[in-house]
Parts: sequence; structure tokens; C-alpha cells
Amino acid sequence: MQRLKTREQFQAVLAGRTVSRTTHFAMHSSAPVMATDSLSPLTLSSKPELFSPDRTWIGAMVPKRWARRAVTRNLIKRQIYSIADHFESSLPQAAHVVRLRAAFDRTHFKSASSDELKKAVRMEIEQLFRLAASSQVKGRAA
Repeated sequence: MQRLKTREQFQAVLAGRTVSRTTHFAMHSSAPVMATDSLSPLTLSSKPELFSPDRTWIGAMVPKRWARRAVTRNLIKRQIYSIADHFESSLPQAAHVVRLRAAFDRTHFKSASSDELKKAVRMEIEQLFRLAASSQVKGRAA
């Protein structure tokens, strides 16, 4: 599984559709696209692809707005990438971004990287990936 790195890659995926949502997270998915805005045949052949079509790509977006402390942002990103590796075979070969869309209540967790927070984040991200995998299966059957 490849990781998204550039702003253009993240923007292309976020312009795609939302595949699944949970209380705190959303997963966006996009088909492979070219790194160009024009549809001219000359520019299409000269621009590199943002994503190679034969791989699964994953990106994690954890804004400071929803996770103020760097420790918490890093914990969430590590959980996303770890769980993405486990679900790689059930995801289609496309680019995916997992985005934190709401803050975890700081009063429920004693520290920015507590075991309770790790468990809560992991359970919710696993739920997000299961929902995404089941929606992909439904989409293929339809």
C-alpha cells in the first residue's frame, strides 16, 4: 500500500466521493486521475499520474482543529496506517483518504495518548474500514 504525499493527491481524492462515515472519521475515495486540468491530448501524455492504477493508496488527514496536540494527531495517523494495512485486500485499487472530522472529547481521556484513546480510535477506524469494504462490495453487485 502506497501513501499519499502531495497536496494534489489529497485534493484529488477529497474531490471524489465519501465512501463511509463514523462519528469522528470520514473516508473519501477516488479513481486514479491525471495531474492536469486541461483535457488536451498533448498535456495528458506529458503529465505524470497522481496515482498508479495498479495500487491501493492511503492518506491520513488529521487537522489541528480537531486534534490540538501533536501527540494525538500522530497517534491517530499511526492507527489509520496500521489498520489500512490490514484492510488492504478488501479495498479497491484506488486512492483513499481517512479524515478526522470531529474532535474526541478531552474530558473522557486522561492524556493525549492514553490507552483508552488508542482503543477508541482503533475501534472507530476499524468500523470505518469495514463500512467502506462493505459499500465497495455492494457497489460491485449493483
